[in-house]
Amino acid sequence: MNDSRTLAETPRRSRKLNEDGTELLELSLGPQHPSTHGVFRMNAVLDGETIVALQPVFGYLHRNHEQLAEGMSYLASMPYTDRLDYFCSLSNNWAYALSVEQLAGLEVPERAQYLRVILAELTRLQNHTVYLGFLLGDMGAWGSVLMYGFKQRDAVLDLFESLTGARMMCDYMRFGGCRCDLPRGWPEEARKVVDEYPGFIDEMEQLLVENEILRARTMGVGALPGERLVNGGVTGPMLRAAGVSYDLRKVDRYGIYDRFDFRVPLGRRGDVYDRLMVRILEMRESLKILDQALRGLPGGPVLDPKAKLRNFKPPAGEAYARVEAPKGELGFYLISDQSTQPYRYRVRPPSFVNLTLLEEMCIGAKIADVMVVLGSIDIVLGEVDR
Repeated sequence: MNDSRTLAETPRRSRKLNEDGTELLELSLGPQHPSTHGVFRMNAVLDGETIVALQPVFGYLHRNHEQLAEGMSYLASMPYTDRLDYFCSLSNNWAYALSVEQLAGLEVPERAQYLRVILAELTRLQNHTVYLGFLLGDMGAWGSVLMYGFKQRDAVLDLFESLTGARMMCDYMRFGGCRCDLPRGWPEEARKVVDEYPGFIDEMEQLLVENEILRARTMGVGALPGERLVNGGVTGPMLRAAGVSYDLRKVDRYGIYDRFDFRVPLGRRGDVYDRLMVRILEMRESLKILDQALRGLPGGPVLDPKAKLRNFKPPAGEAYARVEAPKGELGFYLISDQSTQPYRYRVRPPSFVNLTLLEEMCIGAKIADVMVVLGSIDIVLGEVDR
């Protein structure tokens, strides 16, 4: 059927108008877009190229993680924690193990405590390494920097594979310690990786930090003051980039972090540039911790012999434990009804919480800056959509 109405006479949906009567542009980025870091969507409203509103849309990757955990044994949930932030499975394992250990009152042997610190700091190293490459990709420089980062990261993943049998989904921590001891020669290989890493960091810093294009694209972009970040529950490198000295390794001193000498790097402006720099400095501090932990690694068992993993029934009660994961505070809240399955299992993921202030970071920025701001948060959708 032919419609003889003119375009002006055709009914139109309600339009968003600026104060001067000009029309605002509504733009949907994602859920399938190379710069959304997964199946994630941003509904932006533009005045020209300037962001005036932005709504994050989650839920495309929801995997029912928490509900699944409430229908299986405590130990059976450990491999599922690998799939939260799948770049940082060993940090995920540790946070969950701490919560169960607190619930059940389990002790961790000295050697296992050192192994946990070593693996957590290697995880932080490899996470921040690929972060640098992905952030450059979000600026349009896909290629050499990312591949350079992945090449260096492979040395850490080789260590994970030789110890746990997997490069990413490691499933290594256990309640009361670790699944197995180190294979022969592993500490020496780890020492080689630690000794070679400063050269890589020096080259990356020289390549990135003084690059005038990178500085122009990151300085003053996506900045929020520390007070607003604290009120929004933001943690990790994003918070420290705004000058707030909050690191759970210093605040809670979980594990044996109180035995190691390291500092907490801070930024001043809280913009994308400071977030990048804080991560570079954190890599250097991780190397300091690794050097001390490898030198002080004791002998002995890696699992508490009193830890009963089969038919495990912790006493009735509740517990919350958290770690300083590479992206921020990762916590697990558990309620036990003295059965083999948790009555309630809740994850506090840094990617999700840090993402909630995305709109405030982007308002007033250009559309090209949105991808850079999102990249600076360092999200993984596996823990955003649980």
